[in-house]
Amino acid sequence: MDRQPKLMNFSRMHDIFEPHFAQIREQIYFSRELGIVHANSRVFQLVMQQHPPFAIDDYRLGLILRGHIRVNFNLVEKQLEAGTLVFIGPGTIINPIAISDDLEITGMVIFSQFPMPFAAGQLPSAFNGQVRDFQLKVDKTDFDTARNIIDTLWQLVHQQDYNRPVASSLVAALMHHYDSLYHRLNEQQQASKSREQTIFDRFIYLVNLHAAQEHQIKFYASKMCLTERYLGTIIRQTSGITAKEWIDRAIILRIKVELKHTEKTVAQISDEMNFPNPSFFCKYFKRLTGMTPAEYKKR
Repeated sequence: MDRQPKLMNFSRMHDIFEPHFAQIREQIYFSRELGIVHANSRVFQLVMQQHPPFAIDDYRLGLILRGHIRVNFNLVEKQLEAGTLVFIGPGTIINPIAISDDLEITGMVIFSQFPMPFAAGQLPSAFNGQVRDFQLKVDKTDFDTARNIIDTLWQLVHQQDYNRPVASSLVAALMHHYDSLYHRLNEQQQASKSREQTIFDRFIYLVNLHAAQEHQIKFYASKMCLTERYLGTIIRQTSGITAKEWIDRAIILRIKVELKHTEKTVAQISDEMNFPNPSFFCKYFKRLTGMTPAEYKKR
């Protein structure tokens, strides 16, 4: 079965929603700059029908109001419940696995044409690329603060000739709120995590960041100041999967995105992803997927 990540950008989402706009217009706002889903489940169901996984190239901030969802973000499976804040950033590969019948979400998409409310290099640190995604289970006060900001933004964009500087300020407020909660809760989690879990989380972060060029566990062990043997043992004991398999999964996902969404040749992708030659690249891809890069691209 074809499991290539599909780029879920503005054009793709527009094509998905347009035939159903009459049914969902009361719960969705959609422009080339900004998208808002307001207390809706239908929108997510329409996206799910496009057969994940999906590749994300924009910023998405959401809240789970009701129900629950099991989803894989950047190789790591998560179970998300009501009361959770969710951030999905550029470069994320997302694969929803199962959703409850009562799932209800609200949130926004910041498309590339939106005038970001920050100077170059001044994004809140949680959004500057150090993490591609995070999920925060927060208390009612913090959750309601986020929801109130989105509700205010929803009301604003439905005004005729709405004030874009105000919209930009509301987006900035929501991002600062997420950033503050991310750092506060991350510090608390780091204090309570076991050493093994901390090592695993750091390894997955590094794999997502470097796997396109770095294919050997030796690189990651060196980055973490650990021996290859010790790192491999910890990863296998913590996750039940070898470190090499985690690296291979990330490499294959990136190759599939390149094959699907660019016009690059196999030789170009092989070179950019640091394979010794195209022949080795093709054999590697076929060994892990059961087909050659050319066969995959045709499918």
